[in-house]
Amino acid sequence: MTSHKIAPSILSADFASLADDVERVGEEADLLHVDVMDGHFVPNLTLGPPVVKSLRKCTELFLDCHLMVDNPGVLLADFANAGADRCIVHVELGDPRPLFDELRRLDVGVGLTLSPDTPVDAVLPYLTEIDLLLVMSVRPGFGGQAFIPEVLDKVRAARSAIDEQGLPVEIEIDGGINVETAPSAAAAGVDILVAGSAVFHADDPATAARDIRAAAWPNA
Repeated sequence: MTSHKIAPSILSADFASLADDVERVGEEADLLHVDVMDGHFVPNLTLGPPVVKSLRKCTELFLDCHLMVDNPGVLLADFANAGADRCIVHVELGDPRPLFDELRRLDVGVGLTLSPDTPVDAVLPYLTEIDLLLVMSVRPGFGGQAFIPEVLDKVRAARSAIDEQGLPVEIEIDGGINVETAPSAAAAGVDILVAGSAVFHADDPATAARDIRAAAWPNA
């Protein structure tokens, strides 16, 4: 299953003009990546359901909400009601199956992620129960970090397991993605590239997103 999608991360957008920044990425965005941080699971503090609700009013793009929080279970209904299309939870929190069950009950897509220091074996048992696997290529918590190339071994292992089982699971990568790093991520088997600073800090975000896509999948 090959998707070849670009997901601009609004963590790098200007929150004072979020609707304008989303509009600026235009048709080059396939979905929007929304980083939610609680100041506990990761040291940074970002946004919550009210911002997602506001975002939902100004875009029809798929909203992928990455929950970097200690207790995502108490927030899932709020994000669903705010308009999230999918919520991504961390395997480091323990058995994610109760969270998967709640997401399905809420009719929200199911995503699972792992941090760079977590072995890929931690997520492989859950591949049949998710829609998306997010591989973090920086340590979660802050935007603008440098890409960690070693995580591509995890992408390749996950890609192999997904393909061998014929699963409809997309692989997403987040952290340090730009025109230089996108090709190696795509070659490893990534379907969705999350890009924050490389898109929203560019003079022309739509062109930046287009350039990342072309670098990753030149023949697509």
